[in-house]
This record gives sequence, C-alpha cells and structure tokens, in this order.
Amino acid sequence: MNILLTGSSGFVASHLCLTLTQHGYTLSPISRSTFGEITPNTDWSSVISGVDCVIHLAARVHLMQDTATNPLAVYRAANTASTLNLAQQAAAADVRRFIFLSSIKVNGEGCDTPYTEQDIPAPTDPYAISKWEAEQGLLEIAAQTGMEVVILRPPLIYGAGVKANFLRLMQWVERGYPLPFGSVTNQRSLLYIGNLVDAILTCINHPAAANQTFLVSDTKALSTAELIRKMAYHFQRHPRLLNIPQNLLMSLLSIIGRKQEAERLLGSLILDNSLIKKTLDWNPPFSVQAGLKETIEAYRNHTHV
Repeated sequence: MNILLTGSSGFVASHLCLTLTQHGYTLSPISRSTFGEITPNTDWSSVISGVDCVIHLAARVHLMQDTATNPLAVYRAANTASTLNLAQQAAAADVRRFIFLSSIKVNGEGCDTPYTEQDIPAPTDPYAISKWEAEQGLLEIAAQTGMEVVILRPPLIYGAGVKANFLRLMQWVERGYPLPFGSVTNQRSLLYIGNLVDAILTCINHPAAANQTFLVSDTKALSTAELIRKMAYHFQRHPRLLNIPQNLLMSLLSIIGRKQEAERLLGSLILDNSLIKKTLDWNPPFSVQAGLKETIEAYRNHTHV
C-alpha cells in the first residue's frame, strides 16, 4: 500500500514514519524542505498518483501568543483551505482513505465531564476553528466523492522529542524547582505518541474507521500534580510541590497575563475514548507510566549528549 504522509519532518511524523516502514508500507513523506510550502493552491499531481491513503499531519500549530495581524485568516489558509485542496485532489486521484489529525480543541477548551464525539463542537480560538472547518469540509468531500475520511482528535501529545509546555514542565521537574501545583485536583487526558501512532496504523485499513471521527487518548487522565509526581519519579527526584489554593493560583497567573497557561495547568480536559475502542477494537498499547518513562529517558539521553 502506498501512503502519502504530510508534515513528515514534524514530531508526530518522526515517530510514524518508522512504524509505517516497519509494517511494509511504501511511504511518500512530504515536508516543507522537500516539497515546499503547502498552500490552498498547491498542485499535488506529482505525488498523488497511485496513492492509496493520505495521512495529513501538516498544519499551522496552535500558538499561545500569535503575532499574525489576522490569525483566523492565516489558520484557515493553512489548516482548512490547504487541507481541503489536498483532499479534493486526492479524491480525484482515487485515493481510498484520507486520515486527518485534528484536535480536541474542536470540542472546546475543557470541562469537568469527559468530551465525546457526540458533543456539539465549541472551538474558541482560530486554530480550533480552522480544524473544525477542515473536518466539516472533509466529510462533505467524502459524501460527494466516496473517498473515506477518518478524523482523529487528540489532546496534548507527548513522547521522545516533545517540545513546548510539556518539555518546559520536564525541565522544571528535573531542575528541582518548587512548583505551586500541590493542591491542583484537575484531570487532563494526554496522548503518548506510541499510542497515537498505533491508532493511526489501525485507521489505515480498518473498514469500520471509514468516515468516523474519533477522540483518542491514553487510558488514564492525570491531575497536574500527579503528572509532576510521575515525572519526578522517573527523574529520581523528590517532587517539590507547594500547596497553594487553586483559585488563588488561577488569579495570580491571570494577573500576570498567563491566563491561558493557567487554564491548561489548572483546568480539566478529559476525553472519552470509548468509541474508538469499541468501533475498532483498539486499546492504547502503552500505559501512561510507560509513555512517561520513555519520554523522560529520551529527554535525559538527549540533554546529556
């Protein structure tokens, strides 16, 4: 089977490429450096012929502090129009299946009850809006052309090579910084990269995945305090957690302009991943403990090279 993989130089694809090759798939990896910028007008004819499945990972990622003059227009161009342009050309080239990596942010920014696929989407920022609009367009293309579409909505993804906030938190724990999250009792779903790769692999061929949207996550959600304790265990350090009341902490972080970060550290965001388990007979092959262990081992090996 021939697979076209976009965003091949990114974090997720760096793990996925190896697994696809090991399973005998013929892979056409597409990255900015090898193919050029993906735009709403990109001509895919040179690489789409003979492809059986497209796995579309390329995207403009969510930025905490976006400096674009019109962020929504920029996200729509990169994540909506460019995605639908590729999908239309894929359908015209008789591609059988199109797998799209979306985001749980399509459901919303978090609540105290688990999100499901049946929830009314509530995207709140330009990134999430662009992903939701891409999802809707893909399902329309599927209905019009017969090309099968699979949409995956993950939460925060971690694993070897993770960047941004997860990397920053690991650095804080490794260095033994006191962290004011001891009283935080939130619950947040995460997704280990090995589990995401396995879910994507399952979606390539499973007949029941066609035209489905799945929330995909690790089996167990964690509080911020639990996550820090587990990180500290793998770093062989004592977790330095300060018991500051959660409401006070939220207020203090909001005052200094860190409200978005505060919501992610203090608020709950839980996924109900029972639909993908039931429909595809899929279970995350890696526990949270195993995923964190591998992530931290990779981080320590890299930082000590």
